[in-house]
Amino acid sequence: MFHHVKDLQFNARVSRPDPRFANLLLEQFGGENGELAAAMQYFTQAFGAKQPHPDKYDMLMDIATEEFSHLEIVGATIQMLLKGVNGELKNAADSSEIMQVMDGKAVKENIIHQALAANPQFCIITGGGVTPRNSQGIPWCASYVNSNGDLTVDLRTNLASESRAKLVYEHLMKFTDDPYIHETLSFLMTREVTHYKMFEAALESIQPNFPPGVLAADPRYVQKVFNMSKGTVRGPWNEGEIPGMGKNWEYIEEPVGYVNESDGLSIQEKGMEKPLADAEKLNKKMSEEKSEEVKSTEPKGVAQWCDYEAVV
Repeated sequence: MFHHVKDLQFNARVSRPDPRFANLLLEQFGGENGELAAAMQYFTQAFGAKQPHPDKYDMLMDIATEEFSHLEIVGATIQMLLKGVNGELKNAADSSEIMQVMDGKAVKENIIHQALAANPQFCIITGGGVTPRNSQGIPWCASYVNSNGDLTVDLRTNLASESRAKLVYEHLMKFTDDPYIHETLSFLMTREVTHYKMFEAALESIQPNFPPGVLAADPRYVQKVFNMSKGTVRGPWNEGEIPGMGKNWEYIEEPVGYVNESDGLSIQEKGMEKPLADAEKLNKKMSEEKSEEVKSTEPKGVAQWCDYEAVV
């Protein structure tokens, strides 16, 4: 149950109208890395997490709800940036507030022209109304949302999502000198960092959480790193120990010859019988555990999402 509080989480303010930046800010309203995408991603992921991870369900719903509040902050800021512009554009060009930021009629006309040229739908079709579209007028799309039904996969996806969103806010801050907007964007950017650390902690609390999914990696191939380009660059991604696996990388310097000699990797190397058998045992064990993990938390009889408590 949602209960809307009309006061914003952060007191969004702007110093002056700026239709061009309002259009850029649409990226964080209806863009692929924006607040709506984040809110819907965490909201949908939460359903699959309710069982068997009710604590993670609570976290995902909390963050999703906060992302909706951030969407409201972005929308409010966009609306304030269009103050005096949302009505008739020609009349807006003569308003006193617009005059404060646009020196002379030619410049005023140019400002409005640029705002329209960047995204004609913003002022013409939507009349300056904030709709789920990005800065180019492209409608928000459900393909922006990643929900895979495996909580460890979803949490790793969320780490990347928060990272991209933070970067967009950093870029946006370069395109405005309004100190109030900087404060708002800094708040929103910082909350991306907070959410990142929350998702990181949640992922760490699920053990085991590697590899993603249920099945173990095939021991015949997991350690191999192929030199697939001219030149050899070595680093911790292709030499030494594989992080967290207790095995070393096997660097294939000449992949063409290696693949030909192994008949397309189909000739099994000596000593792989035991690792393959161990992997198969682990697959069976993890499959049973993951299945039981979900089934054991499912309600018996009539399914009911909530247990309501009487209010005295």
